[in-house]
Amino acid sequence: MEFNKTDKNEHGIANFMALETAIANNEEDLVKELLDNQAMQELEKSYLLDLAQLNSNATIKKLLKDIPIKQS
Repeated sequence: MEFNKTDKNEHGIANFMALETAIANNEEDLVKELLDNQAMQELEKSYLLDLAQLNSNATIKKLLKDIPIKQS
């Protein structure tokens, strides 16, 4: 079972890094695809919103704001 947990974490990290890159490159469609309306932790969401703010992309900011916060 530990193996599956590790795979899930690695996939999550890879997805987060891809999301970070897509935001930095203003790739709205890819951001939407990667978000897939999945909940994320508040700290992650805040960081990605700050990154989107640097690029002043209103569409990406709205996509991020609409993502629910993951309850711990």
